Amino acid sequence: MKSRRLTVLGAALAVTLIASQTGAQEGVRHLPARDIPVPDTVSPQMQEVIRRPLAPIWNEHPKSAADWKVLIARVAGQVAATLPDLRQRLGVKSEPTVIGGVKVFLVTPESVPEANRDRLLVHVHGGGYVLGPGEAGTREAILMAGYGRMRILSVDYRMPPDFPYPAALDDAMAVWKEITGTTDPKKLAIFATSTGGGMTLAMVLRAKKEELPLPAAIAPGTPWSDMTKTGDTYLTDEQLDGVLVSYDGWLGDAAKLYANGHDLKDPMLSPVYGDFEGFPPTILTSGTRDLFLSNTVRVHRKLRAAGVEAELHVFEGQSHAQYYADPYAPETKEHFRELTQFFDKHLAK
Repeated sequence: MKSRRLTVLGAALAVTLIASQTGAQEGVRHLPARDIPVPDTVSPQMQEVIRRPLAPIWNEHPKSAADWKVLIARVAGQVAATLPDLRQRLGVKSEPTVIGGVKVFLVTPESVPEANRDRLLVHVHGGGYVLGPGEAGTREAILMAGYGRMRILSVDYRMPPDFPYPAALDDAMAVWKEITGTTDPKKLAIFATSTGGGMTLAMVLRAKKEELPLPAAIAPGTPWSDMTKTGDTYLTDEQLDGVLVSYDGWLGDAAKLYANGHDLKDPMLSPVYGDFEGFPPTILTSGTRDLFLSNTVRVHRKLRAAGVEAELHVFEGQSHAQYYADPYAPETKEHFRELTQFFDKHLAK
């Protein structure tokens, strides 16, 4: 028995020695190159989404305001072209209007259940603070209205290159101040994905700071909660995420463009560094291949540490925001069903 213990101890020492010689003492994992197949644990529709090639714009680096505007217009045109059919199939209408001096779209399902008649969801679209102007920013709102049968107010906030920080947040807060003056905050929620998820968190931080009413619940999907390249999955999911792909593509450029010289760790830019005490109930969503999975997890743990009711939902195999990439996939319907149930639980009727 003594001989066996010595053998095991010797093996352990050998492993330690080898590890130290290969640089593992620095805490770095050197991974072999390998292929990651499309998982067979998701629906056929989601398999097709995951199988798509890397987003074609991921490594574009606009050099001027004019270059940014060309990119923004191109992407917006592609998205906007899909929306009439989406609205028709889901039975949703979208009407532009102005609230608090800010352009918004009122997105409404054909029929609204009695329980939702006085409820309203505020939506701040994603897109790295640069993509999704006008109607192009309403796609997620259309899906939520169609599947959740709730009225949505989608904020068409100002964006770079013409309007950097804090224009987007100022616009969102102007709308929030206006509607909380006419609608019971207990019947209001804020939801959004990516940049919009980060803005959702920042809106609550700013509402707390300005002593404004807070929403009854929030749903920041895969929030851009840290605009610096901080967090495990910025590295582990780099190139595995087929949507964002890497912080070192257009995404990092957009962060600097929006921040316009401000500290990227300012909580109004990177809300994970803010104080989450007193936040409303929160539902967070991400995917196992999402570059922002760590952003989402860090927010969840911080909310829990602050005593906030917070749910975390992570979808199998999905890259950034792919939980609504295919409007009719089972996972998309499941995602919006989860949000609907969460809002129904926390919003007053």
